[in-house]
Amino acid sequence: MAPLSTMSRALARSAASASVRLPVRAMSSSPALRDHATASSTYESPFKGEPKTTKVPDFSKYMAKRGGSANAVFSYFMVGTLGAISAAGAKSTIQQFLVNMSASADVLAMAKVEVDLNAIPEGKNVIIKWRGKPVFIRHRTQAEIEEANSVNVAQLRDPQSDEERVKKPEWLVMLGVCTHLGCVPIGEAGDYGGWFCPCHGSHYDISGRIRKGPAPLNLEIPAYEFPEDGKLVVG
Repeated sequence: MAPLSTMSRALARSAASASVRLPVRAMSSSPALRDHATASSTYESPFKGEPKTTKVPDFSKYMAKRGGSANAVFSYFMVGTLGAISAAGAKSTIQQFLVNMSASADVLAMAKVEVDLNAIPEGKNVIIKWRGKPVFIRHRTQAEIEEANSVNVAQLRDPQSDEERVKKPEWLVMLGVCTHLGCVPIGEAGDYGGWFCPCHGSHYDISGRIRKGPAPLNLEIPAYEFPEDGKLVVG
């Protein structure tokens, strides 16, 4: 039994070693498949042709015949012209906007009032309406002018000389609105022979200066001028 076992083990080892050394080959079923496998390992660009077939267009006829400095001068001229046109357009637009926003002719007509001074006798008052407010115009006598100038300005609540309040001594022009609460004073009344506000008892002298009562300031002097003799323009 022992010799038979030894022989059996020897045959088994030889068979196992033969099966290990057997090479394994990848078999191809056909030559076409082998060629396809070889071709798939390479890449060819789809753009065919030689480099010399590419032609660049000739742009020489579009090139400037003058030098670079001449082209720069032309460019500066075009930029300057465009800037000037833009500035003119902006100026016109702003002017039109301001014209539309300005006061109309009827409003401007109300802004100034023209008065014929020849119709006002000496020693009399005239009340006109300007911008919705009363305006006192007094044709003062020589005695009234002297009285207005004889007042001690330092003692006044709102110190102001008569010369500061008039352009012509004989003509006193001021707003007829009390500086206390906006009432309309009465002319040729009060303790100082000027104007008196009966609402709260404010007394103004012949120059329209506050002398007594709660009013803190003198009667306001509006903008006016004498464009010619015998004519007054308020506003």
